[in-house]
Order: sequence, then structure tokens, then C-alpha cells
Amino acid sequence: MNLGLIVHALRPEPREFANRFAEAATAQGFVIVGDDAASRVVQHTLEKGKPPDVMVAIGGDGTVLAASRQALALDIPVLAFNLGTIGFLAEAEPTDLEPVLKALASNEMAERSRMTIAATLPGGRTETGINDIVVEKIHSQRLVSLAATIDGEQFLTYRADGLVVATSTGSTAYSFSAGGPLVDPVIDAILLTPVAAHSLFGRTLVLNAQSVIEIKVVADRPVRVSIDGLESSVLEEGDMVEIRQGVKPARFLTLDRGSFAATVKRKFRLS
Repeated sequence: MNLGLIVHALRPEPREFANRFAEAATAQGFVIVGDDAASRVVQHTLEKGKPPDVMVAIGGDGTVLAASRQALALDIPVLAFNLGTIGFLAEAEPTDLEPVLKALASNEMAERSRMTIAATLPGGRTETGINDIVVEKIHSQRLVSLAATIDGEQFLTYRADGLVVATSTGSTAYSFSAGGPLVDPVIDAILLTPVAAHSLFGRTLVLNAQSVIEIKVVADRPVRVSIDGLESSVLEEGDMVEIRQGVKPARFLTLDRGSFAATVKRKFRLS
């Protein structure tokens, strides 16, 4: 089995674990594949020109999202080790190295699909995310005005710092920090969460996965559109972004540690 490797190479702990992972995986017959720019470490085991069967992410949620974008394009699953702070997207810990490799070798890891979310930007370009699409102010001291239309129904014009449109997977990220609920990722849903809304209505809307949200800039203050934390575009007055469910889901491998409640309890260290 060929394993691609994406590592948070700016911190020593992920680098050290990546080398340990590569050595253990190679000893069990796995092949580490990819390119130097993607892996940044373990070049001594790297084999180029071979497509990966599984993308391995070592780091925090940002690293997992980077690996997931590549895996989504290749239609392969992601196996993620948490070497970040909370690491909601990574279900394996460094101490799980041997059990993970054993389960991977025997094809015993569970695969979970997670809904993606897509933004169609002015000009027709479409980009896909796993966590969220954020439309937010650029100038820190100014609110922006964003008109939201849901399934063709004009809903509300928000005066706010921005709007977060998230999947259930992304409910643990920016949407949660903005006051949104945590949603089990097995539920396909779209969450619309205003950020610091100057409005009588500042609650999150939880919509069905087939909903289509249009967000239009209705004041002369530009906004940025970010997808999974990466800036994608800048919108001016009159511009609109359309957001809907992505064409295909992201795939993740897991040790199947139990319920979402158990994951929340473990990640937030609630006991």
C-alpha cells in the first residue's frame, strides 16, 4: 500500500513523529510516496511517481485540511494523526501508531464520509471546502452588509463582521467560536452562523444539505471569501457567492472510537 504524507514541518513534534511513522510503516511493507514539497521530511524513504492509496496527515486541523484537499482530488481517504491542540479532524494520536499500522495492514480501519461544501464565485469559478466558507470583513474597524438568500427566499441582510457557512464537520471550528452549535458530522447539514452580528437575530441556522445559500455584498465595503481558512477571493459591492453541498464527500479513516459525544468529551478534556 502506498501512503502519501503531509506534515506540519514548522514544528519539531510533527517532524519527529513523521520520521518515526515512516520508519515503522516502511518496516511493515508500506511505501511512502509523494513529492518533497508535500512531505518536507522523510525524503530518505520517499518514492516519487507512485500514486498514494491513503493520504496521511500529521499535525493539527490545518494540516489535515491540507491533506484532505489533496485526497479529495485523488478520491482517496485521509488518515490523520493529531499533533495539534484539539485536533477534531484527527482521530488518531501518536500513541496509536502501532494499532493504526496493524489495522491499516489488515484493512480493519473504518471509513467515514464527510460532506463537503462548495462556493461558486464571480466568474463561475467553484472551490470546495470541508470545514467552512467564510465571507468576512477586510477592514477591522468596519462592519459589512451581507444579504443572505436561502433557497430563493430573501432571508436577512446582516450587518456583521461576517458570515460562516459550515458543514457539520466544520461546526467544531470557526462556527463554534462564533457561537454556533456542535453538530455530529454524520449529519449532512449546512450551518449559517453570523459573526458579531449587529442585529436582533444573530443565531445559527441549521439547514438541510440540499439548501443553496447566496450571499451578496450590499454596501461599498469589500469582503474576503475564505475556504477552510485559505483566502480565495475578494468581493466588492454587488458581487455574490453561491454556496451549496460539494459534489463528492471527503473520506476519512478512523479507529472508530465511538460516539460523537465521546469525541467531544475527549477532545475538550471534559473528564
